[in-house]
Amino acid sequence: MSLRLGAITLEYPAVMGILNTTPDSFSDGGLFMAPGVAIMHAEQMAAAGAAIIDVGGESTRPGAKDVSEQEEIDRVVPVIEVIRSALDIAVSVDTSKPGVMRAAVAAGATMINDVRALRAEGALEAAAELQQAVCLIHMQGQPRTMQQDPQYDDVVADVIQFLHERVSECTQAGIAEELLVIDPGFGFGKTPEDNIELLANLRQLLEIGPPLLIGISRKSTLGMLTGREVDERRPASVAAAVLAVDRGASIVRAHDVAETVDALRVARAVIESDKRR
Repeated sequence: MSLRLGAITLEYPAVMGILNTTPDSFSDGGLFMAPGVAIMHAEQMAAAGAAIIDVGGESTRPGAKDVSEQEEIDRVVPVIEVIRSALDIAVSVDTSKPGVMRAAVAAGATMINDVRALRAEGALEAAAELQQAVCLIHMQGQPRTMQQDPQYDDVVADVIQFLHERVSECTQAGIAEELLVIDPGFGFGKTPEDNIELLANLRQLLEIGPPLLIGISRKSTLGMLTGREVDERRPASVAAAVLAVDRGASIVRAHDVAETVDALRVARAVIESDKRR
């Protein structure tokens, strides 16, 4: 599997550090709204071993408020510009809006991370025009209501079918497959049981083709399993990251970068040793 994203080869699993410039994200809402604080956090994540910084300006947690395109641009573009000028690191923009995609790429972003998998009006055309890496995320429903009553006949089969179709739509629109990444969308219109089923069966998603990204850091399923509040889910998040990499994930999206990087180094050493046997 390959990904055209600067110097990132995905020979080894990469960690994507989360940087939310939002007041209402489920885990770190309001912490990094000020550009100076956001940049400092990006520098810390880069120093800890992040290969990608994912900058988001609109929360996609259930019940979060909509943000206008211009407000989202105002939140993410200054941060992206400074990160790209100060750090030698890839930057992703977490958005579904074509205008934000264009502004973020103009500012230096080299990846689009889209919970709607380019299904918003004009998004597919914008991504084809920009020719940057794109992460296609599975989501049932819409962010504001997706957790009200998610239903699947077979969550693994349904997610695979959806991502197959989105990859096909993208390549038909002129986006090269080596620009695509897929994400099963933990917590995006799924019950805890659905999320566990997906994590257990991640290897089946590798058959789709593009590299696999997982974003399960601090999510509610981990809280259900451990009884821990959001800011106490670091060990559970690291455990989920290791399990995902063992099942073929190439990129792990994480709040706790240093801990995740260290854990994946250990996992990588064991996996490589096992391959040599």
